[in-house]
Amino acid sequence: MSDTKKLFDKAAKDVTKAKTDPGNEMKLRLYANFKQGQEGDVTGERPGFTDFVGRAKYDAWAKLKGTPQEDAQKAYIKLVARVLSE
Repeated sequence: MSDTKKLFDKAAKDVTKAKTDPGNEMKLRLYANFKQGQEGDVTGERPGFTDFVGRAKYDAWAKLKGTPQEDAQKAYIKLVARVLSE
């Protein structure tokens, strides 16, 4: 397992220790980078217009299409560090 993957897994556990709510925009960025880092490019159908949350998550993840998984993992690690420092 690479060092980046180890740090990514640790960040995924640590993010639950955040003392304050980072807000919806940051949560979407965290979600998108986590999914891209874990699974790669988004798959499946875009949720319908009545599924606001699902659609926002899908769109955030889709913006990272083509981003290498390791780059998404590094971005996620930085975002988590920022959330935990607030």
